[in-house]
Amino acid sequence: MSETPEEVSVATNGYVFNQTMMRIQNPKKSLVFYQGVLGFTLVKQLDFPDMLFSLYFLAYSVDNNLSITGNMFGRSGVLELTHNYGTETDTAFKGYHNGNDEPKGFGHIGVTVPDVQEACERFERLGVDFIKRPDEGNMKGLAFIRDPDGYWVEILSIGGMDRLLDRNEA
Repeated sequence: MSETPEEVSVATNGYVFNQTMMRIQNPKKSLVFYQGVLGFTLVKQLDFPDMLFSLYFLAYSVDNNLSITGNMFGRSGVLELTHNYGTETDTAFKGYHNGNDEPKGFGHIGVTVPDVQEACERFERLGVDFIKRPDEGNMKGLAFIRDPDGYWVEILSIGGMDRLLDRNEA
């Protein structure tokens, strides 16, 4: 089963990488983090009480030219948080696998900021949990923070990545 690059290009014209879904234990905590710390906008909350879950669609810079459905499914860079009812009060619930502990799988999502150091200073003031600060480790100029469910969020800038790529190509 194979197509030429031209056939693939024609067949996939209009495809958009739309969303990443992550399960969350407590929507109140997660929404404070993603809206109040990272600046996402809640595009839409969909509740399915009969099936015992809710979905939260978040994005940056909601496009007022799109419908709510268009902002949820017709654009790139949407974060879908899924809450299964009861996890927030279940004392036996051990949380979701963050993908970075063994066995490793999913790694992280990434957020590009204008200035990594400035963003991390703000995160520090807000009490955000750091995995890696910009001046730590071999890869300088980028950071990793942890959301309320333990998922990793990479914080990077275009300028910092340009320097990293230039160093890598040398």
